[in-house]
Amino acid sequence: MKNTMKIPKNAKKVFTGVLFDVYQWPQKMFDGTFKTFEKLSRKHSIQVLAITTDKKIIVLKEQHPDIKPFYGVIGGGQEGKETPLQTAKRELQEETGYTAKKWELIDVETPSSKLDWTIYTYLAKDAEKTHEQKLDSGEKVEVMKVSFTEFMKYATNHNFMSTGLSFYLLKLNYHKKLGEFKKKLFDK
Repeated sequence: MKNTMKIPKNAKKVFTGVLFDVYQWPQKMFDGTFKTFEKLSRKHSIQVLAITTDKKIIVLKEQHPDIKPFYGVIGGGQEGKETPLQTAKRELQEETGYTAKKWELIDVETPSSKLDWTIYTYLAKDAEKTHEQKLDSGEKVEVMKVSFTEFMKYATNHNFMSTGLSFYLLKLNYHKKLGEFKKKLFDK
């Protein structure tokens, strides 16, 4: 969902959390009355679809203390004044130990009208292992290199948490552009 409505200037922050801030403001209704509207805000995030030098896609098997193990692609939140691309490069290196030579922004998504949050999805090509993983204390991450067919099985599984990417792939498939996208991934 594309969300063009930002938090209005007259909104007041009513809660500051670790991950989310809550804003409220009076909103005029169609009949002239007012209601209190509310919106959450959080740091923007990235996802990275990384293709290795041997033409494999990186899928992560992750575990965090509060949920069961799951699969997904590289992801994380912006820190400080990072640009989305800087965040993507940092997260790729921290979560996998890989760096990539070619980068392309392939999707920008705002998943909810009630949340000021944007997810930037990058394609990272020619990725190779250059460092050790640098994981947060609440992360266990296993790096897997899979074929495109295997990746599509993960991306359509209920245990794949990079759902924005799954939806992006569904749209490509619906518009008969998935084959073209596969060629783009592997420079064919």
